[in-house]
Amino acid sequence: MNSQSFTLAERLIPATYLQQAASSKKSRENLIRVLIEQRKWPEEGWDDATIELFLADLAQMDSNNFPGNCGIGEREARFASALVARRHYRMGHGIGRSGDIGEVQPKAAGSSLLIKLANALLLDTIRFMGVNNSAGCFMIPMATGMSLVLCMLTMKQDRPGAKFVLWSRIDQKSCFKCIITAGLQPIVIETVVQGEELRTDVAALETQMATLGSDNIVCVLSTTSCFAPRAADSLEQIAVLCSRYNIPHLVNNAYGLQSTRLMHLIQEAARKGRVDAFVQSTDKNLLVPVGGAVISGFEKGLLERIAKNYPGRASASPAMDVFITLLSLGVNGYKNLISQRKEMYKYLKEELGKVASKHGERLLDTKNNPISIAMTLSSIAGGDSKRVTMLGSMLFLRCVSGTRVISGVELKEVAGYKFEGWGAHYSNYPTPYLTAAAALGIRKSDVDLFTHRLDKALNKLKGRSAPPTPTSVEELTMSGRRSGQGSRGGTINGEAGDQGSSAGTSLASSKDSLRK
Repeated sequence: MNSQSFTLAERLIPATYLQQAASSKKSRENLIRVLIEQRKWPEEGWDDATIELFLADLAQMDSNNFPGNCGIGEREARFASALVARRHYRMGHGIGRSGDIGEVQPKAAGSSLLIKLANALLLDTIRFMGVNNSAGCFMIPMATGMSLVLCMLTMKQDRPGAKFVLWSRIDQKSCFKCIITAGLQPIVIETVVQGEELRTDVAALETQMATLGSDNIVCVLSTTSCFAPRAADSLEQIAVLCSRYNIPHLVNNAYGLQSTRLMHLIQEAARKGRVDAFVQSTDKNLLVPVGGAVISGFEKGLLERIAKNYPGRASASPAMDVFITLLSLGVNGYKNLISQRKEMYKYLKEELGKVASKHGERLLDTKNNPISIAMTLSSIAGGDSKRVTMLGSMLFLRCVSGTRVISGVELKEVAGYKFEGWGAHYSNYPTPYLTAAAALGIRKSDVDLFTHRLDKALNKLKGRSAPPTPTSVEELTMSGRRSGQGSRGGTINGEAGDQGSSAGTSLASSKDSLRK
C-alpha cells in the first residue's frame, strides 16, 4: 500500500496501528532504496520478508506481469506450471538480449535491474575478499568450465593466428576439457615436486613461450584452488612472464573466492604482471545450486567483449539465487562464513592428523594450499593399488562425500590425451594419499563424522590380508547378481523363490560388510 492507501485505511482501523505498520513498511523500503542508490553490499543481511517484498516489486516491473498485458511474441515469459512461476517469482524473461548478455531487456525492467544489482554485489564480494582493483565482473549462467571456454574464445578473436593454450597440469577433467571444447590445442606443463608440494614449472612455461612464439599462444591457463598436494600456481611469476611475452593470462579460480589468501595471489599477480580475467564458481563460493560462474578482470573492455560473445539471452535463475543469498547474508554474514571456514581448516588438519598418526600415516606438507589437505596411505597400499581404491569405496558407502583417494598409478585418457598418475597432478607422485577439503560451509560435525568413519574404515581394511569384497558399488552389484545365478536358476529380485531371497541377502550382507 502507498501513503494514500494508509490514510484511507484510517477510516477503518485506529490510526496508531496503521502508523506502526507504515513505519515498518517504510523501513523495508528504505533498505531497498539504499541498495538501488548506492549499489553496495549491505553490512547486515536482510530478512526473508524484505527480500521477498523486493522480488515481488521487481516481478511487477516485467511485462508478463502487467495488468492487461497482451503478449503476441514467441517469448513472453508464459508459465504452464504455477509451481514453476512461484519458484522464479514470476520472472521468466531471463537476462540480456540476443546480442549481448549485458543489455537491458525492454520487456523485463525488473529482471534487468536484478542482474545489474547482483553484479554490483558480486563486485563488492570480490573486492571484499582481496582483489581490490578489479575493474568489474558479471555473472553468467554456466559453470566454471564453460565460462573459461567463453573467455578463451574471446581472447582467440584478438589473436586469430593463435591456437595453443599453455596449461599447468591439474587433474580435474573440466579444467582440461575446456581447452578442447574451445577448439584449441593444450600444451601440458607438468608440475614439479618442491618438498611434498606440486608447484608450477615456471622454467618449462617460459621455454614453451619462447619456442612457440607469443603470436601462436591464445593464453596461459593457471589455477588457484586445487586438491592437495598440488598448490596454487605461481601466479606472480606467470603474470610477469605473460607481461614480458605479451600473452593473455586466464586464471581458473573455481573455489578460490572463499580464500583471502588465494584472492591476494590474484591481486598481487595483477599488480606485478598480467592477469586478464579470473573465473570463479557460484555454488562453491556462495552456497547456491550449481549453474553459475562469475567472470572478473582488470580491463572493462575485455569483460564487455566476453559478455557480448555469449550468444542469446541467459537464464536469470542462477543470478536470482546469488542475489537472494548475498542480500540474506550481508557482508557480516559472509565474513562469519569465511572465518568459520578458516577455523574448520585448522580443526580438520588437527583431527585428520590424529587419525594419520594412529595408523602410521602423516599429513603431507602443503602450506601453499589453504583449502585442501592430504594424508598419506602408505601403510595400507602394500604394493597393491586396489587396497587404496577400496578405501574410497568404503568411505563412499559410509556416506562420506568429497574426499579423494589417489593411488597414483591410474592412467586416464581425457579427450585423446593420456595422463599417467591421474588424480595426483603428477606422473609419479611418491605415495598414495587421500584428500579432504575445508571448504565454505563445512561444519565441525562434518569433520568429526569424517574422521570417525575414516578411522573405522582404516581399521577394517587393515584387518584383512587382502580385500575379499568388491572395490566399487558397480562390482558390489555384479557380485550380488552372480550370487543369485546358482544351479537352481535363482534371481536377485526374488522371482524364483528362496534362491532369489538368498541372493538378495548376499548382496545386502556384502554392503553391510563394507559399511561396518
